[in-house]
Amino acid sequence: MPHAKNGPGPAYWIVTALALSIGWGVRGNFGHEYGALMPGALAAMAAVLLAGRRDWLGRLPFFALFGALGWSFGGSISYMIVIGYTHSGHSPSVLYGFAALFLVGFLWAAPGGAGTALPAEADRDRLVELFPPTLAVFAAWRLQGRLLEPWLRGLGYSLDWRDTDWLGVSMAIAAALLYAAARRRVDRATSLILHLAIGWWIGFLALTVLPGLRMTPPRGDNWAGMTGLVGGLLVYCLRSGLPQTARAALVSGFVGGIGFAAAAAIKLLAMTSRYQTNWHSVLEQTYGFINGLGLALAVAGLSRRVGPVIDGTIPPARRWPERLALGFTLLAIPLVNFRKSVGHWVDVQAVPATMYAIAAEGWFDLGFALAAVALFALMSRHDRRPLAVVPETAAGRGQALFLMLLAIVVAGNFGKAVVKFTDQRLITEGIVYLNAIVVALVLLLASPPRGEDAVAPAIRPARPTRWGRLIAAGLAAALVAVVVDWAVVRGVYGDRHAGGANLHIRFGPRATTHLPGRPG
Repeated sequence: MPHAKNGPGPAYWIVTALALSIGWGVRGNFGHEYGALMPGALAAMAAVLLAGRRDWLGRLPFFALFGALGWSFGGSISYMIVIGYTHSGHSPSVLYGFAALFLVGFLWAAPGGAGTALPAEADRDRLVELFPPTLAVFAAWRLQGRLLEPWLRGLGYSLDWRDTDWLGVSMAIAAALLYAAARRRVDRATSLILHLAIGWWIGFLALTVLPGLRMTPPRGDNWAGMTGLVGGLLVYCLRSGLPQTARAALVSGFVGGIGFAAAAAIKLLAMTSRYQTNWHSVLEQTYGFINGLGLALAVAGLSRRVGPVIDGTIPPARRWPERLALGFTLLAIPLVNFRKSVGHWVDVQAVPATMYAIAAEGWFDLGFALAAVALFALMSRHDRRPLAVVPETAAGRGQALFLMLLAIVVAGNFGKAVVKFTDQRLITEGIVYLNAIVVALVLLLASPPRGEDAVAPAIRPARPTRWGRLIAAGLAAALVAVVVDWAVVRGVYGDRHAGGANLHIRFGPRATTHLPGRPG
């Protein structure tokens, strides 16, 4: 239980870390930006439910939404070749691999920490202001995938510029500018989108296009764009009165970067057991756990540094943002991920490709559409006459939302794997299931009994963050960690290829790719 002096107790750290580990293990089965929505939403809610900040609980749908979006950005970065470098047995490549994994982990976790922290520091009006331009960007991306890309490819244009998201970023800028033009001003929400997207372009041009740097040629260079995006995010936060969101981004980022490299080293050590299992899933779930600790550390500091959230009584007519955030959490996140399972079911002939002249994906979409209609109808009814099934307290509603998404994620993940299950899937689906039970049990046992409030942590008076000290400490810790990872793996494997990944060498005459600065 949270304590005013000592801060959140062990349950807070365990539940937050395991929630992100569960989501990350499932993310590996679905991949990329969509997959990372799951751990982002789960971990953000887990941290808030046990942080001891009663005033945050009413905003839990916002924490889920923005936590999910924040953690999704890093899904664009290619890293499998980087992991291959750490397996190579070639000393410079191994060291380079661990250093690159730190960078990838930092770039993934920093926006995740910022997205999770934003609902704690920004007022409600500022959060609501983000909805229209964000929906405009989503609509632009839908237009891009359905119409623009097929049309341009049909004209003979190649859109795979260094295998990056340059077109999607450009569409985000266009959508933000059109929205600003319609409103005849650039508001704070549109400014955030422009900071992120323009920062992406600056990073991509300055790190890759102009000097020709490549992290994992011939794979994509989204890492360079993400470096600029994180820079744009930090600039925006510091310019627009969100210093604690920036601090949470750095804390989460440094721990996440160190954690990605450490998880790869842990996997390599575990492989010496010669036990045959899905070792990549071990890496992912371990990295998710460490990421969760980093997010917990960021949110614990945030809980003592930001003032109370005061939303007051919100009339039903103004609760549409909460409804959208709830629908995004319970419907959109599962839909964009588990829809991918349908193709797998069809491939293994567990489900017909078409039924009554309708594709299997169409039936899947129909099911979610019916669920969406039912959910929004129930929310509308609840605003007029409360439903008995909905808990009366913010804590109860928050726990219900978290446990519902947790159950959906675990069941949806198992639904993909069960049609072609092997013993090696136990390390993924089995551990995910076990951890989900532990998370649910610890969360509920650690929560105050009904009618009792948690002891809120004392909020310290705001004081300037010593940015230089924070960044220096993070970089120093990262340097030591990367060197230790390299030394341990070299000590165990020497010049021997560890296996478990394709042989990738970054430097020297045996390099399996081009050197930095040369065309890839």
